[in-house]
Amino acid sequence: MEKLNWIKELVHAEQQMEEAGIVDMTAGLDPHREMEETTVDFLLDLKLAFVEVTSAFNQLKTTGLGHIKIYGISKTKADFMLFRNGYKLIFSMAAPGKIRIFQTATNPQFYFQPHQEESQIESQVLEAEMGAFGQMSWTYKGQPINLDYLVRYYTSRFVKDSTK
Repeated sequence: MEKLNWIKELVHAEQQMEEAGIVDMTAGLDPHREMEETTVDFLLDLKLAFVEVTSAFNQLKTTGLGHIKIYGISKTKADFMLFRNGYKLIFSMAAPGKIRIFQTATNPQFYFQPHQEESQIESQVLEAEMGAFGQMSWTYKGQPINLDYLVRYYTSRFVKDSTK
């Protein structure tokens, strides 16, 4: 039902117009809000895909050591991280339409701050682009992203980097 919020806005705007004579010309078409909702939705889709892949990885692993865990990050809307053998792979909404991805080894001096300056941490950035009729698509360095390949790439890289 989340995908139908714009219809709720249209109905509410029409009710306001009928009851109070107030017209909202942007009802259902707020690009900033759409960008934020799209970013949160994409992060949730990413997390779900990583949960599926890491569950399979953990089940196929013959020992209990080296399992991948996924944690949500407090005080954020949808940020999350993968954790294994002291390594973290973090997916964070830097701004509406921007997702930062960075990896770090566990370090007592490291405290994750969701809105830390990008220049302070080496990261990769996924960006949303608005297309025709408000359609959003995700890119990396201007190239379109396929969610399955993105998850495969980062999982493979994370497992390799976090192997002890």
